[in-house]
Amino acid sequence: MATIEECRAALGRLSDSMQRTEGDVRAAAAMDRSVSCHVTDLDVTFAGRLTGGRIEVHDTLEGAPREQAQVRLAMKGDDLLALVDGELHFARAWGSGRVRLEAGLRDLLHLRKLL
Repeated sequence: MATIEECRAALGRLSDSMQRTEGDVRAAAAMDRSVSCHVTDLDVTFAGRLTGGRIEVHDTLEGAPREQAQVRLAMKGDDLLALVDGELHFARAWGSGRVRLEAGLRDLLHLRKLL
């Protein structure tokens, strides 16, 4: 089972890889939105902001998100690590229910370029 530190580091690696993207993917990453990632098996939420092509994690909170972010992810820690490391395909994980993504329709249209 992934640890809180491993999950936070995975979000950092994801942010770094988003920073290196170009074209349509870079434009999608440049959104300015509040974001949360609830790691269900650890019952911890990373809350922050997607801005300037990076994910900036501001808080690590126990339990489910206290405030509804504009972009919300939920998954197990091992799935987060596998997604970031390229071992788990986002669309398959989302389709099977291993990953939950909630956002407004406009944001989902932008995010599909990232995912």
